[in-house]
Amino acid sequence: MSAAEPAELRVEGLRFETGGRTVLHGVDLTARPGETIGLAGPNGSGKTTLLRCVYGTLRPTAGRILLDGADAASLGVKARARRVAVVPQDATGTLGLTVREVVAMGRSPHKRFWEQDGPEDARRVDGALRTVGAEEFAGRRFEELSGGERQRALLARALVQDPGLLALDEPTNHLDIRYQLEMLGLVRGLPATGLLVLHDLNLAASFCDRLYLLAEGRVVASGPPWEVLTVEMLDAVYGVRTRIGVHPTTGAPSIVYLP
Repeated sequence: MSAAEPAELRVEGLRFETGGRTVLHGVDLTARPGETIGLAGPNGSGKTTLLRCVYGTLRPTAGRILLDGADAASLGVKARARRVAVVPQDATGTLGLTVREVVAMGRSPHKRFWEQDGPEDARRVDGALRTVGAEEFAGRRFEELSGGERQRALLARALVQDPGLLALDEPTNHLDIRYQLEMLGLVRGLPATGLLVLHDLNLAASFCDRLYLLAEGRVVASGPPWEVLTVEMLDAVYGVRTRIGVHPTTGAPSIVYLP
C-alpha cells in the first residue's frame, strides 16, 4: 500500500460551544495539499479545540470541516482515521504496551476487525521507528519513556497510518532543542499536509508555510509568517513588546522578546 496523497483541508464557519461558553466563533481555515499550517495564540484561544474538531474527538456546534471536499462529519471513524492522524499531547490506551505495539496501533484503520499484522505492517512499523529515532527503545513499555521519547513514539504511530493530514498538538513539548528541530523538520518533509499547534513563535515562523493566529476563539490574523508575526499584532494578542529581525539561515521572522 502506497502512502496517501496530501489532503486538502477546509474549515468553514466552525463554531464550538461547551458549558454555555463559546470557544470558537465561526473560524475559517484552509490548508492546501502538502502545506504545513501553524495554529498559534495565547492559552485559551481555541487552538487545541480547533485541532480536536478537525481530527474528530470534538463535534462542532456549527460549521463544516471538509477533507478533500468531503464533509468529515459524514465519514466513519476508520475512514476518517485513514485520512487524518494525530499526535496528541497525552496518549491513552497504552498502559502495559511496548513502544512497538503502540506504533503498530496506527495500522488499525487499514485493517479488518481482528485482522493480524502481516509482514508489510511490520515493515512499516520498523520504518517509522527508524524515521523518528525510536528504534533503541522499541521494546520498552510506553509508560516508562520520557516525555520526549513518548512524543517520538506517537509521531511514529501517526506515520504508519499513512495519513493525508497530520494533526499535531504541541509536538515539541518535552523535547530538547535538538529533537524540537528534528521533529519539526521531519514533519515538514513528510508527504502529508500538516496542521500544528505551536506555542514557540520562532519555531512556527521557521517551519510553517502559513500561520493562523487565534485570540478568544477567533482568527485575528492569517497568512505567511511575515504577515502575521508583526510587532503590532504580538503586542495586541499577547501583550508583549518585541523586536522582529530576520533569521540568518531560514530568512524567517526572528522574534526577540523585550522586558
